[in-house]
Amino acid sequence: MQTVTSPRPEARKAVRPRADALRNRERIVAAAREMFVEHGPDVPLDEIARRAGVGNATVYRNFPDRDALVREVVCSVLDRTVRAAEQALAEGGDAFEALERFVHVSADERISALCPMVSSTFDEHHPDLETARERVERIVGELMDRAKGAGLLRRDVGVGDLMVAVAQLSRPPAGTGCLSADRFVHRHLQLFLDGLRAPARSVLPGTAVTMEDLRQA
Repeated sequence: MQTVTSPRPEARKAVRPRADALRNRERIVAAAREMFVEHGPDVPLDEIARRAGVGNATVYRNFPDRDALVREVVCSVLDRTVRAAEQALAEGGDAFEALERFVHVSADERISALCPMVSSTFDEHHPDLETARERVERIVGELMDRAKGAGLLRRDVGVGDLMVAVAQLSRPPAGTGCLSADRFVHRHLQLFLDGLRAPARSVLPGTAVTMEDLRQA
């Protein structure tokens, strides 16, 4: 009779990390996101560990340096933004209302406070970041195309126009009182969104801005 041996513990860990290890990683990322927004990317990692309720060694075991942690935080925010857009598309209904829901959720994710950290701290062309950004651009483009196809969104705006406005209107830079500005955010975003509705009441100068335009600026 052939004896079946179970995989070594090391092999099992490689396939499926322990639940407590995953929870610790999630707590670190959540704490880092909060503290980066409140204080900027230079907040001490020891302080992040304290807020996450883990030891310093646990932080460094998951993230060998600050760049890795900042990148993970930004990617996690972009991933949640994509899921918000996907949910808005899946719910159907009014195409412009779906776009509105996405914009307000994006503001709550504090994209404008976090994303500038990428270019200021490390390689903004890291493959993980490139992939996350491409997913955001693609899904936002789908939301906008659907609203344009329904005749609800003015046709002279592009994804770049939308993302610049969300970034500028949603939050000031991290660490400069961004939390105290929360009460104004959704009011100002809604004013902007109302200006995107079709039919357009004015002619915009220039042409619709793409994300590629922003990268080349």
